[in-house]
Amino acid sequence: MSKRILVVLSEYGYWGEELIGPLETFDKAGYHVSFATPTGKRAPALPPSMDPDYIDPPLGRSVTTPEMAAKVRAIDTSDRLDDPLDLSSWLPDRPYRSKPYFLRDWEAYNTRLEQVREQIAGRYDALLIVGGSGPIVDLANNWRVHDLILAFHGLDLPIAAECYGVAALAFARDQEDRTSIIRGKHVTGHCIEYDYKDGTGFMGTDFVIGPPPYPLEYILRDATAPGGAYHGNFGKETSVIVDYPFITGRSTPDSYLTGEKVVEVLEQGLRQWGFLTN
Repeated sequence: MSKRILVVLSEYGYWGEELIGPLETFDKAGYHVSFATPTGKRAPALPPSMDPDYIDPPLGRSVTTPEMAAKVRAIDTSDRLDDPLDLSSWLPDRPYRSKPYFLRDWEAYNTRLEQVREQIAGRYDALLIVGGSGPIVDLANNWRVHDLILAFHGLDLPIAAECYGVAALAFARDQEDRTSIIRGKHVTGHCIEYDYKDGTGFMGTDFVIGPPPYPLEYILRDATAPGGAYHGNFGKETSVIVDYPFITGRSTPDSYLTGEKVVEVLEQGLRQWGFLTN
């Protein structure tokens, strides 16, 4: 039976190739792909990811070929990303402890999470969080996204993330011990050498900021310790790490390889790849 992948996209902009790479790989494998966004709005591609003339500041060169730009424009104008699953309607919001009926609300919250977990078990085989600058705004510190990740984690299903989408893994934590689920794991993500000094932008807003509001590398280094590690692989063309159930990709050039490793995890039982252990 065909594998089923749930792909989470930011409503503030995803980087085109970071969707196209895994998506083409999943399509080639015959997988069924569903899309989700935080509030059910259609996810837009970031304009620079459709522009082959855009020069990535840290790298000093274009990271988008004319062929890739055309692919991103095609999906951005197609109906494939229409009507995504609305995470705000599907997953419950965590109640404030200051609410008068917190105990009842907390019970209802946990009951709903169990129902969601049962639904995931019957619907999906893996989760992918696509990167870009948008996830900084509405995925990284989104409790519903965290609970979605925790549900997949509790079911021992593969969880993939790219670029700034990996931040959501660092912040996904059980509410009892508050420990990141990537503690003791090996991951990659946007290294500080690749962070912008200025020009970080988001779709649907009228502001452009300087560097990203947090250095993802530092967050991942702290979240994986002790016992795990962050691997930036700066200076290497690609950086993808598999430490089951996590498959993480550093940035744009890693998109196809990230998708390929998800397929290997699902089809061949791959559990570790891309790093050395003692």
